[in-house]
Amino acid sequence: MLKKLTPIITIIYSLTLAAVSLIKLNNVPDIGVSFGDKIFHFLAYFVLTTLWFYTFLYAFKFKSKKAIFSAAILSILFGIIIEVLQDSITVSRSLDVYDAVANTIGALLSSVVLWFKSNLSVKNA
Repeated sequence: MLKKLTPIITIIYSLTLAAVSLIKLNNVPDIGVSFGDKIFHFLAYFVLTTLWFYTFLYAFKFKSKKAIFSAAILSILFGIIIEVLQDSITVSRSLDVYDAVANTIGALLSSVVLWFKSNLSVKNA
């Protein structure tokens, strides 16, 4: 059942992430960490990459390695495009290279975790 819902969950998450990234957020609580925004970016793109991996794996029947690669590339490009859009179509947001770096690191770490998980699954089978 969850495998069938994966593409829907992934698309909803992707659209929500895009919307939150492009709208003006008022009254966002300060968590008291100077780099808290970067942690959010890292975690958001770690989750995004993981969700796209499972979508490619289950819905599109990609092999594990291809699903990891595709999810990573998609997430990294998505993050870069969102940063460019923040600078070009919004007045309340601006392009931040460090956000794009945090997005990329989140996507890459997710890929590494999925790679090791995939290799362990194959060896244990």
